[in-house]
Amino acid sequence: MSLVKLNIKGISYSQTQNGAYALILSEVDGERKLPIVIGAFEAQSIAIALEKEIKPPRPLTHDLFKSFADRFEIQVKQVIIHKLVDGVFFSSIICERDKIEEIIDARTSDAIALALRFNAPIFTYKNILEKAGIYLKSSPQKKGKTDTEQAILEQLMTDDTESTKKTSKSYKSYSLKELNSMLDKAVNSEDYEKAALIRDEISKREK
Repeated sequence: MSLVKLNIKGISYSQTQNGAYALILSEVDGERKLPIVIGAFEAQSIAIALEKEIKPPRPLTHDLFKSFADRFEIQVKQVIIHKLVDGVFFSSIICERDKIEEIIDARTSDAIALALRFNAPIFTYKNILEKAGIYLKSSPQKKGKTDTEQAILEQLMTDDTESTKKTSKSYKSYSLKELNSMLDKAVNSEDYEKAALIRDEISKREK
């Protein structure tokens, strides 16, 4: 089976399913998106890894794993989303130490959080993308999706940027100095979702 390389398109909070997030992966040489429902902690960890300038005052679990792996010279070479059963994705982390390769089973959200920290590529098999991949702009109703996944997808397809726009507006009235101060406070209090939004506003001002 041929592998398809994926990039992270983004993370969206579901307005209809409390506490659920959708991690959206996009195929590199195509238009299909692979949506994966993940928990709040994993969404936060992935968001922090994507936002390079936000440094937690204490290491998160995935940061700790990265430090542990670095200390013992273990490299994460790639992540493969290799199976989909009843709407649940299964992944493998391909590791290497002393030129010996090991394959470790992992939840997809954990595997991707680690892939980001190791700058490792993310892949899935072509048949999984054919089964679960979607075109966000065309809003197809796919069989086999859970109610949670479908609710999040409907929100993404009709409301993908609306919540971000509404939230970002609240920071437009602050000065750059105030925003940087707020960013420091958000990071120190470990409110990383707020920190990411503030960082986005700062980045817009600095362009």
